Amino acid sequence: MSSTPVQESPAAGLLQPGRNCWRVEHAQRFKLLIDAADYFRALRMALLNARRSVFILGWDIDSRTVLVPDITDTDDGLPPQLGDLLHALVERQPDLHIRVLNWDYAMLYALEREWMIARKPGRARNKRLHFRTDARHPVGASHHQKIVVIDDKLAFVGGLDLTRCRWDTPEHLPENPLRRDPDDKPYAPFHDVQAMVDGDVARALGELARRRWSLAGYAERRTALMQATSLPADDPWPQGFEPDLCDLRVGISRTEPAYEDRPGVFEVRELYLDAIAGAQHHLFFENQYFTSNVLSEAIGARLREPQGPEVAVISPQTQSGWLEQATMGALRARIHHRLKSALENQGDQAATRYQMYCPHLPGLEDGCCLNVHSKVFSMDDRLFSVGSANMSNRSMAFDTECNLTIELQGDAAKQDEIRAAIALMRNRLLAEHLGVAPADVQAALQQDQSLHGAIARLRKAERRELRPMDPRLIPELDALTQDNAVFDPERPISPDEIVDAYVPHSARKPVPRRMIGLGVLAVALVVFALAWRFTPLREWINLSSLIALARSVDQMPFTPAIVIAAFVVAGMLMVPITVLIAVAGVVFGPVNGGLYATAGVGLSALLGFGLGHWLGHDALRDMLGPRINNLSRRFAQRGIAAMAVVRLLPIAPFTVVNVVAGASHLGLRDYLLGTLIGMAPGIALTVVFSHNLAEAIRHPSLQTVLILVGVTAALMLMAFGLQKLLKPRDGKKSKSSAPSTRKSPAPHTPGEEGMARVSAEHGVEARQA
Repeated sequence: MSSTPVQESPAAGLLQPGRNCWRVEHAQRFKLLIDAADYFRALRMALLNARRSVFILGWDIDSRTVLVPDITDTDDGLPPQLGDLLHALVERQPDLHIRVLNWDYAMLYALEREWMIARKPGRARNKRLHFRTDARHPVGASHHQKIVVIDDKLAFVGGLDLTRCRWDTPEHLPENPLRRDPDDKPYAPFHDVQAMVDGDVARALGELARRRWSLAGYAERRTALMQATSLPADDPWPQGFEPDLCDLRVGISRTEPAYEDRPGVFEVRELYLDAIAGAQHHLFFENQYFTSNVLSEAIGARLREPQGPEVAVISPQTQSGWLEQATMGALRARIHHRLKSALENQGDQAATRYQMYCPHLPGLEDGCCLNVHSKVFSMDDRLFSVGSANMSNRSMAFDTECNLTIELQGDAAKQDEIRAAIALMRNRLLAEHLGVAPADVQAALQQDQSLHGAIARLRKAERRELRPMDPRLIPELDALTQDNAVFDPERPISPDEIVDAYVPHSARKPVPRRMIGLGVLAVALVVFALAWRFTPLREWINLSSLIALARSVDQMPFTPAIVIAAFVVAGMLMVPITVLIAVAGVVFGPVNGGLYATAGVGLSALLGFGLGHWLGHDALRDMLGPRINNLSRRFAQRGIAAMAVVRLLPIAPFTVVNVVAGASHLGLRDYLLGTLIGMAPGIALTVVFSHNLAEAIRHPSLQTVLILVGVTAALMLMAFGLQKLLKPRDGKKSKSSAPSTRKSPAPHTPGEEGMARVSAEHGVEARQA
């Protein structure tokens, strides 16, 4: 364990732009919102006041979230669910643009997340409401910031996402009929914190949100993303929420991992370290996780000082789920015991220097506890910070995070005002967990002159309380989690490192990355084989049955309409289009078959394009994977030529090409022209070939054989010509595009996804949202 030097407390203010914060900006008002009931209510009221822009950045966003479930009929006449509310707002405000940027989560969380958030049956699409996902980060990392900015005048920052299972009141009742998820299932009590600010701080956070939006790859007109030079006159601050402080400067600290050509930003880590080093009396932490090596080393160094500060940590009794408990819980237990061992030489005073607590709620079932999800800390009565950063390795260096911090500033009167406000915010948090009033906490602190003494004095077994917690260090789990780098990483972890850490050398075998993809393919083939063996599938999808079906159709009225409709339906069901064209040639001849096939292919392509346009790029990538990005990019850049080439070559299934083209920026005219140019030669040759093949089998003659040979030669010549034509272009293109490749996000390979699922974010810590 590397040592962290203890720094002297800064002579001036602790916040230093360029070191432990990005900016220090003026705020007219600052308000701490404790628990989601207050935050969600304030947010809904503020959203109703939005006039020009709203940015929502999150780790998880669920459009089904009801912001104010304790009122069934809102007096504003707008829908209760978040997604419907946002749609209603842009419909009501003609100048309002709302941009929602969600982390492009790993498939490990697919069952916990809302699918196709941007699309809902029955909901009209509005071009001023933008739902996007952000995957521009290192493999295994996540976008963890939780920020809302309204008109660059009001902002919310903290640990709360606008998603399921977050809403709760400060009472945290064991049974609350309003605490239910979108599937109407109850969930356990949940505690978190958000800050609300306005003024120049909100404007700076708007700049941060625009930068995230741009870096995520969503280019818009420059004017669309520029900060407004003249802000709306309306004040979006929600009525009834009195600020805790007015007229003060607030620091904005970030974590951003190094990615592509951008260096890493570690301001949150430096903020924590400077606060730990500068504490004189006490350090108060309320956090979901406590697994950071660098922070625990700094705290341990202060605890070894004879006159060092008290340290109080509030954390959930158990981590969420068995896997998280076995990993992050084990890492927390190890750090806890290291800190206890740092006090071994201090005798009876050890218990008054460091303690970990968990909030106990009477009436909860055994094994249940208050889910502490907040990310808050204070230093003495001189500094208070709230944000999205956990006390984990990844929050210090690997995920995107944002914290807001206030500290003593101004003249003596202003410092007294801020000192009292910081103390009150900390006391409100303690009072909630202890079931008392904030004034009782302040009185106990004044009497005992000790944070731990005040907590002990106010603890009552018959009510809510903060129970001292001594996480058990299980030897087997301790041995399994010897290296935080795998379960709580500070950087991307390769599969080789995981193998090196956990697989004996003698047992290792070379396992290519493609094995994951091959495994998925093998499962798909087994399913298809079983369906082929035990269902009528093999009787339905074969050339002879399709020909027999088509011939029966040939005897019906409205044959062209029926055949064209069959092409459309089969195309949407991803039946191979070449088989349908061949059947048309055999049954209806080269002329009628060619016309039917061309019309059917064209209409099927048009409907697929419309479906892709309706779904949108993000929803499509969620379903088909990020590899569609390259295909979509080619369509947008090359237009008719790209579409023609894709139609000529078997790059992707017909239906997939249709939908991806619709979700790209390719125009309908270019799409249809490219499809016609690319498909027409193949359709013509296929119907002629299939018709003459059938004729040669039924009525062999020199003429049919010569035609068949000629068509076969034409098909081979076309394939050979395309190969020769495209080879130089591919080489030239790859060479010319090499510089831009470095600036675009690397595509996820099956190996990368597999590694990401094993990494801490995707296996454990990603629940930190």
